[in-house]
Amino acid sequence: MLEFQQPWWLLLLALVPLLYGWYVRRGQKLEGVIRYSSLALFDRASLRSARLTVGVLQGLKFVLLALLVLALARPRVTDVIRETKVEVIDIILVLDISSSMRAADFKPNRLEAAKKVAEQFIMDRPHDRIGIVVFAGESFIQCPLTHDTDVLLNLLTQVNIIDQEHDGTAIGMAIANAINRLRDTEAASKVMILLSDGSNNAGELDPTTAAQLAQEFGIKIYTIGAGTRGLAPYPVNDPIWGQRMVSVEVDLDEETLREVASITGGQYFRATDQESLAEIYGQINQLERTEIEISEFMNVKELYSWIVIPASVLGLILPVVGLGIFKKVIG
Repeated sequence: MLEFQQPWWLLLLALVPLLYGWYVRRGQKLEGVIRYSSLALFDRASLRSARLTVGVLQGLKFVLLALLVLALARPRVTDVIRETKVEVIDIILVLDISSSMRAADFKPNRLEAAKKVAEQFIMDRPHDRIGIVVFAGESFIQCPLTHDTDVLLNLLTQVNIIDQEHDGTAIGMAIANAINRLRDTEAASKVMILLSDGSNNAGELDPTTAAQLAQEFGIKIYTIGAGTRGLAPYPVNDPIWGQRMVSVEVDLDEETLREVASITGGQYFRATDQESLAEIYGQINQLERTEIEISEFMNVKELYSWIVIPASVLGLILPVVGLGIFKKVIG
C-alpha cells in the first residue's frame, strides 16, 4: 500500500501548475534576451525547433520542482503480514433422519429445519473442522471431518429421511460412530452436537454407555431434543384423501439426552420450533468459540530515493544544457 509519511508537503504540488501559468504569461518576458527587428532572416523550421527545445527545458524545470515536493512527502510502500494462530475445534453434527423427522411442527419439517440451521452454523465456523453423521435404525457417516465448507454444505443438502427398511432411532450407535471420527484427532477441543426427536429403540449400544465412552476420549456432547410439546402434525398418505396431516404424540426421551450431555460435560437443549432451534445453535456457537491469535508485521520500502535520484540528475543536467546549448550568461 502506498502512503506518505509527511503528506502535507503534497499541498505544494498545487503551486506547480500556478507557477507554470505565471511563467507562460509573464515570467519568460522577464528573462534577458537579444532583440531582433525581424525574424525573417531565420529559418522557420529552426525557430519551431528552438521554441520546442526551450519549452521542453522549461517544462523539465517544473518536473524537477514536482519531484522535489514528492520526495519531501516521503512516499513509501507498506505490506502488512499477518500470522494467525487458530486453536482448532473438531465438531461432528449428528442428525436424526428417522421417519419421525417428517413432523411438520418445524417448517417445512423437522429435518429440513435442522439442515437449514446447521448450514448457518457451519458457515459461522470457517476455521474449524466439521463432519456429519446421520442415523436412524443404523448410523452412517455423511461427511468426514473437513475444512472444505463447500463440500460440507453440499453433502448436508443431500441428507434425507431414511426409507422404511432402515427406520428407527439408534442414538447410542450414532454416538459411537461419531466417537470413531473424533477420538484420534489432535484438536484442542472435540465436540459432538446430537439432534434427535425420539428415544433410543435400535442398535447394540445404549446412549448412556456411549456417552461414557465419549467422556473417556475427552469428547463433549451437546444434545438437542427436537419437537413441540404434546401433539405434532405429521403427514400421512391416505389411499382415499391423499396426503393429509394427522396429530401424533411427540415421543422424545429428554431424560436420556440430558444424561448424555451431563456425562460428557455438555448441555441439553429443547427446541420446539425453528426459531428456538436457531437460538440453540447460536448458544452452542458462542460456548465453543475458536481462539485466534493474530500477529502483524509490516514491511516498509522507502521510495523517496527513487525520486531524489532522477531529480538530482535533472538538477545537474539542466544548468549544463542552459549554459552549453543556449549560451546563457550568468552574472
